[in-house]
Amino acid sequence: MADAAPNPTETSSPDLEGGAAATELPSRGRSQFVSKYGLLVAFFLTIVVFCLLRPESFATGRNLESILTLAAPSLIIAVGLTVVLVMQDFDLSFGAMIGLSTGVLTAFTVTFGWPWQMSLLALIAIAILVGVANGYMVAYLGGSSFIITLAMGTILTGVEYALTKQDTVFTGFPESFTAIATGTVLGVSNLIWLAAVIAALIWLLLDRTEIGRYMYAIGGNAEAARLSGVRVRQLRVLGFIIVALTAAVVGMLLTAQAAGYSPNGGVAYLLPAFAAAFLGAAVFRPGEFNVPGTIVGVLFLGVIQTGLIMLDFETYVINLVQGGILIAAVLISRIGQQSQ
Repeated sequence: MADAAPNPTETSSPDLEGGAAATELPSRGRSQFVSKYGLLVAFFLTIVVFCLLRPESFATGRNLESILTLAAPSLIIAVGLTVVLVMQDFDLSFGAMIGLSTGVLTAFTVTFGWPWQMSLLALIAIAILVGVANGYMVAYLGGSSFIITLAMGTILTGVEYALTKQDTVFTGFPESFTAIATGTVLGVSNLIWLAAVIAALIWLLLDRTEIGRYMYAIGGNAEAARLSGVRVRQLRVLGFIIVALTAAVVGMLLTAQAAGYSPNGGVAYLLPAFAAAFLGAAVFRPGEFNVPGTIVGVLFLGVIQTGLIMLDFETYVINLVQGGILIAAVLISRIGQQSQ
């Protein structure tokens, strides 16, 4: 019996397979580029657009310093928040911790007459206590980080109000204290220097130390990390301590910058910090929180806000644009990941 003729539909040409593979590789490369650097490209394009629209005011060294100075507190708390997000925890208490920090410094320094250095030491002790409390209830008692820190934020706000009676204060702070925020080094604001140092330290912790590798392992699979000998509970507590300490630093800087106190000073930093951290997870290492990405997220939001203000847009328009860009950036990164 003669052999059956081969069915053309059941065979494939090496040339066709090679052509398909060759087409697939550039497509995969493009999707990877969009996934890793799409937000970064959008960031630079945004800068170019604002420079073209307001070259006389936006594209200046003074405006750059202004953006960095305004973004410094947000950057400090956002990189601190990145530590707990890396381990798949949440901290919703840091906004209240910022407010409590301003209240503690005001009450102890102005009302009680303590030297500001002693007030600062007391604040550091309180921040560590808050971080330990959050971490213990989440890591050791098994509480939801979302619920625990939300409740802790309410408690901290109550303590702030008890200390300050919600009275606005604009006198009584010594010049040596206010110089922490208003002073300069080499012509650059202390706020920028402090933000850069803290961001660098947290980047080194997460990306260049064994502790940081363990934290990422916890975020990937906490149980597997525990079975591998990682001290999961202790590191989760450490994460909450870091957030509380960065919140205390922000509270100190806000108080020194204003040389005064007003209630609820930290509320405005809650959502922007989360927005910056999640924006950062859409760049460099898509789907993974990282300090360089968080820095880009903070600066991106700061540039957008400054640029739109210079273009005389109203506040509601700024909010709409910032929210839309955040959604678009995250979706672009997600689409890039799915197409890989």
